[in-house]
Amino acid sequence: MIIGVMKIDILLRDIHSLKQKRKTIKSIKQRLSHKFNISIIESNYQDIWQNLELSIAMLSNEKLFIEKVFNEIEDMLYSDYGLNDFRTNRDYIHES
Repeated sequence: MIIGVMKIDILLRDIHSLKQKRKTIKSIKQRLSHKFNISIIESNYQDIWQNLELSIAMLSNEKLFIEKVFNEIEDMLYSDYGLNDFRTNRDYIHES
């Protein structure tokens, strides 16, 4: 079994309040968790309205499958939400 963890650090240029940020985060989290069957949390910057860090975890028997899903998540953030100013960090843990 392989555990994949991806952190996404996003700059929200078009967000102008915490209320607007919360609405955006709720939408992103719901769509991603429903579509990809992942666990996702807001892991940092809760009180800063233009920054967002999401942490995503996923289990699979194949690392390639997790990488494919992580790539699709990045594509969805760009195409569906217009977010193009983000960095990702991926880690993989091999469990026996």
